[in-house]
Amino acid sequence: MDIFEKMRNGQAIRIDDPDYPKVYEAIQRAFEITGKLNNSFHDDKEVRRILSDLMSYEIDLSTTVKLPFYTDFGQFTRIGKNVFINFGCSFMDRGGIIIEDNVLIGPNVNLITENHAMEPENRDTITSKEIVIKSRVWIGAGAIILPGVTIGENSIVAAGAVVSADVAPNTVVGGVPAKFIKKVPIKE
Repeated sequence: MDIFEKMRNGQAIRIDDPDYPKVYEAIQRAFEITGKLNNSFHDDKEVRRILSDLMSYEIDLSTTVKLPFYTDFGQFTRIGKNVFINFGCSFMDRGGIIIEDNVLIGPNVNLITENHAMEPENRDTITSKEIVIKSRVWIGAGAIILPGVTIGENSIVAAGAVVSADVAPNTVVGGVPAKFIKKVPIKE
């Protein structure tokens, strides 16, 4: 199993791993691409083309990503159809980020799949866990979604929330840490 598979599978990766230079190279590539992307004007079509190159698949024409957009890796993000990602978002995707169809992501949202070990002597060790955002989710401005979280379909994450646990379908959560607020009304 190569270091990318280990990373995607949630295994601990140390920066002194002999294969870590491959990860560092991929990170530098993401920074180079997003640096160029964020430092000049690009229409929506061009943004999709550049991000498709970074992410190694074609982002659907119905999806919009507003700039600036930041990612520390980019290769483990999958974005569905009719997704809107507002400006200033940061995706740390070494654990994988899956965004299903019809999702709205507000400005300055952070999706963070990576974490460091708790023990001080192991803080240079990184583990990653996938984030899954199900269909028709709305994530409010400035929310932070932490490693391993799944946000259930039709749910709303309030602006500024810090989500550290799964969100049930059809619910509104908010606060730090995010807690249940109410159910989303669903027409039968």
